[in-house]
Formats: sequence, C-alpha cells, structure tokens
Amino acid sequence: MDLYALLGVGRAASAGEIERAYRRLARRYHPGINPGDRAAAEMFRRVQHAFDVLADGERRRDYDRGDAAPPPLAADPALAFEGFDFSFTADGPMAATFTELFSDVFQDVAREATTPTRGGDLEMTVELPFRDAVLGSRFPVSVTRQERCTSCHGDGRVPRPATTCPECEGQGSRRWARGHMVFTRACEQCDGAGRLTTQPCRACGGAGIQARSEVVTVDTPPGLPDGARLAIPGRGNAGARGGPGGDLYLTVRVLPHAHFLREGRHLHLKMPLAVHEAALGARIEVPTLDDVVVLKVPPGTPSGRRFRVVGAGVPAPAGQDPAGAGDLLIDVEIVLPPIRDERSRQLLKEFGERNPGNVREHLFGGAGRAAAARK
Repeated sequence: MDLYALLGVGRAASAGEIERAYRRLARRYHPGINPGDRAAAEMFRRVQHAFDVLADGERRRDYDRGDAAPPPLAADPALAFEGFDFSFTADGPMAATFTELFSDVFQDVAREATTPTRGGDLEMTVELPFRDAVLGSRFPVSVTRQERCTSCHGDGRVPRPATTCPECEGQGSRRWARGHMVFTRACEQCDGAGRLTTQPCRACGGAGIQARSEVVTVDTPPGLPDGARLAIPGRGNAGARGGPGGDLYLTVRVLPHAHFLREGRHLHLKMPLAVHEAALGARIEVPTLDDVVVLKVPPGTPSGRRFRVVGAGVPAPAGQDPAGAGDLLIDVEIVLPPIRDERSRQLLKEFGERNPGNVREHLFGGAGRAAAARK
C-alpha cells in the first residue's frame, strides 16, 4: 500500500503536511477512541507506520527510491489467567507488575468488540472561477480516500481451505508467563479457533480498506462567496466494520475576475466611455456575467458617474424571491480615443476655442477666476 496515499497526501507533501495528515488520522483511528474495533486498530498501526517512515528524512528517501518499508507491528493477543507456577521465576525486565498485566487484559478484551464506526472526514481546498461562483456551476473534484476493500468487502480477511493452525497445533491457545503467574492467550494466528479458515486479504494487507482515487461531481449554488465550505455527505473515508462513510468538506477559493468586483450581492464594473459619447450621449452595450445589457448615457455625463442595472448582480439564494438579486454598479471612466489624423486634431482645437472655460476653476476658488480673467 502506498504510504503517501494512506495518509492522503501527495509525494511532494511537506513535513508539516505529513504531520497534520497523520494527527488527523491518528485521532480518528486511535484504539482508545475505537475500543474493540480491530479494523480501526490495524488502520492506526498502518498510519503510525506510514508516519514513522515519511517523517524520517532518510527513511523517506529510501522509500521514494523504492526500498520496501518494514510492516507495522502486530497487536497483542488476548490473555487469560491460568494460575501460578512457582517452578519458574522471572527477574529484571521479565518481571511484570499488576498494572502491566491487567492493562494488557482489559485492552485486549476491548478489542473484541465489533461495533461499526463512522469513517473519517476529508478536507480539501478547491479553486472556482468567479463566474461559476456567482452563477452556480457543476465541476469535478479528484479525491483520494479510504474505501472498503473490494476483495474482502471490508472484513480484512478472505476464505482459504481449512487447515490445522501450525502456531498452536490446533489447541487454539498458547501459554504465557510473567513471573510465577501463568496466562494463556488466544492464538493470534487462528484467533483461538485452532484451524485456519481465513487469511489476511492481500489486496488491503488485512486492513479492510484501501486508498482509492475517484472523481466526485460537485454542484454549487449561485452566489457562493470566497471561503465558503461545502459538505458532500458520504464521500469521506469508509467506515470500519461496515460503518457509514465520513463526509467530504470543500473550502472554496474564488478566483478574481479581470473586470468585475464583488461586494456583497452587488457587482462593480468600471466602464470606459469615449469623450464624444460622454459629451453627446450614447447607447452603449455593457457586459454582465450572464448577458449583455444596453445602457443609455445622457449628454454631458461626467467621469465617475455611477449607473445601476437592477438585478444584474449576484442572484438571490435558492428558494428566495428573485427580486432579492444584487445590482450591477457601473462607474464611468471617460477616455480620449487616439488622434489618428491632423483633421481630428484641428477639430479638437476648434472645439476648445468654441467652448472656452477652465474645467479646473473649482480647485482654485477666487485665484482661479482671477487667472482666467487675465487670459
């Protein structure tokens, strides 16, 4: 199993991204949160193993070169107290305390539960074009998530011809001692049955789940703001032991538009206007995100004047009155077209002579009037 896919990160992921992915999955599959769930415990060990390899720079480089990483450790088997054996004495590291003994017992008893658990949620950030965010859209998202193994249907084991367990020789249990106290533990190879009728699924390594990439189609409502969070139910990681899947959460980053600017439910647009159109008036075409509207510009329109096209902004939310849509606010910017010939130059000069006046007079007050009188 690919360790990067197991953590849900790409091969170029930074150390911080790997640690965040590990912490998220570790919280989800920790045995203390999923008592008795063997699939979750196995997944936790695999996640821990993946982090141990990828968080170590040298081991990660070895893994990227194709060197196989060692498998995670197996879980402790269940224990049962048989009595005391004073013919054997354990000293030093072999002598166990009661705390250690009963810690093993209770943890392993808890692992016998088979309660289905919900799968973990997934978080992603997606970029959405400005127009699609305002008008609504449908777009595909590629997601790598943990899905139930199709070979073992999530159980982690597959059938095999029945044989006597070679580890316990058909007894189903093995003796184990700490100090003078003797315990038996269920054989981990055959789960105490004495016979092997199943074996770990090779496809998923016994975890019951596999990393799989798929494309999810997402429908977005009109008027989606930057930073919005979308929830796609059931598209997160698969649940252990047949439990329901988690959810997929998408944080939307709306890309800026070349001409339009959003403010609440209104859209702003700066519209260039030729000097003769502003002076004489005109009917001009104005683009919106959805269509083109015709704007009537009255004669003598100054630069900076604002026009409003009602209802041409961000649509009203679904289920609300369409009249609640925002407006398109158009701010006029007067521009001078390029002068292409001498005749045009003479006409502009004549226009200035026929229409004398100081358009900056208001900036100078009385001084401006005095300067104009001296001319």
